[in-house]
Amino acid sequence: MNIKPLADRVLIKPAAAEERTAGGIIIPDTAKEKPLQGEVLAVGNGTKDEEMTLKAGDRVLYGKYAGTEVELDGEKYMIMRQSDVLAVLA
Repeated sequence: MNIKPLADRVLIKPAAAEERTAGGIIIPDTAKEKPLQGEVLAVGNGTKDEEMTLKAGDRVLYGKYAGTEVELDGEKYMIMRQSDVLAVLA
């Protein structure tokens, strides 16, 4: 992939949405909630005011309405500012 986020932005691959409930009921695409976690694939260089603390490979949580969804080569990604990321999963 040839995407390099600029400034304090990060590129995230969202985790897959749940396909079934615990009882085995299949959830249609229209009823699935957007995943709120994913893996950081690339990070920008930061800004003079904000140093980048995230790095590629980090598993993160982000807000429901954070970032911009983009589709490249049939895959969906999120681009958002580092400040929109809520937490890093250990």
